[in-house]
Amino acid sequence: MNWFLSLLFLVSTSAFAQNANQVVATVGTKKITLDEFNKKYKEVVGQVLVNPPTKKVFLEDLIRYEVGVQEARKRGIEKDPVVQDRINQELYKALLEKELGKKVQESTVTEAEMKTWYAKNPQIRLSDILIEVKPGATEAQRAEAKKRGDEILSEVKKSKRPFEELVRLYSDDTTTKNLGGDVGWQSRTSLISTYYEAANVLKTNEISNIIETPFGFHIIKLTGRRSFEEASKRELRMAVFDEKRKAVFDNYFAKTKKQYPITINAKLVE
Repeated sequence: MNWFLSLLFLVSTSAFAQNANQVVATVGTKKITLDEFNKKYKEVVGQVLVNPPTKKVFLEDLIRYEVGVQEARKRGIEKDPVVQDRINQELYKALLEKELGKKVQESTVTEAEMKTWYAKNPQIRLSDILIEVKPGATEAQRAEAKKRGDEILSEVKKSKRPFEELVRLYSDDTTTKNLGGDVGWQSRTSLISTYYEAANVLKTNEISNIIETPFGFHIIKLTGRRSFEEASKRELRMAVFDEKRKAVFDNYFAKTKKQYPITINAKLVE
């Protein structure tokens, strides 16, 4: 590049820089440069698929935003406990994104990993008799529900009636009662852990003992178990990916927690 072209390049670059630094608006102590405005406007246009704002409308929105932020600071709103909590949440999310985002995104799931996971966590189908316990029930009410559940289980075990008929007689679940208790195909990710584990150990057409969950007491019959070939691969991939993501988080906090003094009184939350 000869000296004339070099000079022309420097002049044009300098002119562009000056234009980019031009102030579009001044709001109190904040100066909004053309470069800042264009970057933010581009982000908004990229996110809005229908009827993005004009530049004039967006400039007014940006001015209102700055006025709002400065007014909030003037009133000391950032010291409000609710606002502080929101700020802390955003800091937490920003830390995780910065420290773990790339690791999580780079996680891959192979078919072999899905098969290994599915061998222990198959998709199952079951029918359910629910003895409901209302939220906020007393210990006495829960004990009474348990007693009723034991009586129903005894009847189910000795009865020659089809399980589906017994569901219609005894279940409190109005959603599945008329379906013979059928809750469809379920997986570990869609059921409460203790419920799934109790169901997963059953053989096809076997009936469980009483299973307790926050919803009450259950008597379940396993009616089907899908093979790996029949299972939803998308659901499996997500389940394995979630476990890998959890492992990344667990490893990070296992190391980071060592830098902070932590005491726990677990008895208070039992």
